[in-house]
Amino acid sequence: MTHRIYAMSFASVYPHYVAKAERKGRTKAEVDEIILWLTGFDPAGLEAEIAAGTDFRTFFDRAPRLNPARELITGVVCGVRVEAVAEPLMREIRYLDKLIDELAKGRKMEKILRAG
Repeated sequence: MTHRIYAMSFASVYPHYVAKAERKGRTKAEVDEIILWLTGFDPAGLEAEIAAGTDFRTFFDRAPRLNPARELITGVVCGVRVEAVAEPLMREIRYLDKLIDELAKGRKMEKILRAG
């Protein structure tokens, strides 16, 4: 199963992140802000990765600067503790999933981005 996730294009999952946020009254701009914070991409870089259909492994490999504060992300996603995920790429994917979950649950952006 995990190999299938890695081979999935980030672009195919991205609309689901946006839809989940929008169903809860949040915005695409907020989803993008989270992704930019996590990965270090700028908006043009993020759009280029989406347009290219980049898979998750390549997406995270190309990330200019994974935010060191991402290690402060804890909790459960899909029944799994994020901080307990041993495989590095799966942990990065779960960090992103957890941040989108927090956004959809109405958490304030400064808390999502571990700013205070």
